[in-house]
Amino acid sequence: MRFVKYALILGLIVTIFFVAGQYASEPYIKLSGETMGTYYNIKIRSSRDKVVIDSAVKQELASINNQMSVFKSDSEISKINQAPINEWIELSPEMSEVLQASDKIYRRSHGSFDPSVGALVELWGFGGSRDQTVPDEQAIKEAMEVTGFDKIRFSKDYKRIKKLKPGVYLNLSAIAKGYGVDRIAELLLSQGLQDFVVEIGGEVRAHGNRSEDSNGWRIGILKPDTRQDGNKFPLVAKLNNAAVATSGDYENYFLVGNKRYSHTISPSTGYPISNNINSVTVFAKKCINADAYATAIMSMGEEKGLKFANDYKLPVIMYIRTDDGDLRSIITEEAKKYIEEQANEPHKS
Repeated sequence: MRFVKYALILGLIVTIFFVAGQYASEPYIKLSGETMGTYYNIKIRSSRDKVVIDSAVKQELASINNQMSVFKSDSEISKINQAPINEWIELSPEMSEVLQASDKIYRRSHGSFDPSVGALVELWGFGGSRDQTVPDEQAIKEAMEVTGFDKIRFSKDYKRIKKLKPGVYLNLSAIAKGYGVDRIAELLLSQGLQDFVVEIGGEVRAHGNRSEDSNGWRIGILKPDTRQDGNKFPLVAKLNNAAVATSGDYENYFLVGNKRYSHTISPSTGYPISNNINSVTVFAKKCINADAYATAIMSMGEEKGLKFANDYKLPVIMYIRTDDGDLRSIITEEAKKYIEEQANEPHKS
């Protein structure tokens, strides 16, 4: 399953710090593999049978692929995209959960987060079906006409969906990794595992403690595009029964001359976002929410995004490009509660 054209092998947005030394003798289960066009890493403090847990995790990830991947013609999301207009479609409980969360954040963000940008994602070549090129304005206009969550309807209980216009194409790439992290975390909890960290493509959820002597798990927040002499991880957060996700414009993009076109498409313009935000990191109880809010704020831009974060008391870290080519951080008051260590770099809140 792929949600982006290229697997993001290097430069994960957040990095899990596994510090060697006094905890080296702790029993851990380590699982890793490929999923959703990227990689997953799981670390569990347990002496249980690794084979049994690994099998359950792979089965759960396969189930998520079969529901959320637009690259599988028989997936649930593909069947929704292929369905005729004005026909009610029954949703699985899992798809209902994802689309209900999507609708809530779409409304709350006034459309800055919008999974109906699928036609635009494909048009710009970030969906994997065509080359990455700048489309002509007429093609963008036509794709915009089928973009918008106002072109679909849900039943009151979110158990059914119908499309109101031909060509509406949903793409869950801005929320599916976070949802996948949550699914795996809930799977581990259901098996009685309490101390673990789950990461899919840089989106993380952690529970319990790394060791008997620690409180939570230490997560390094990457400072993107860091100059060679800079600190790549100037911020370290501590997670315990919480999640973190990041959206950035520096990993999946293409260049035309000196202009960079990012994979995050603005649903209001039909073009890749173009503002001074380099990345947005959001903390939340569930990774599904952190993932979607990070995309929404990234699309809004610095001023509107910071106001949105403060209005809803969201724990947010932004990295903003400066005129001299460096990055400055913005850390909201809610986000400071998660920060364990902080290097001496300019920031504001």
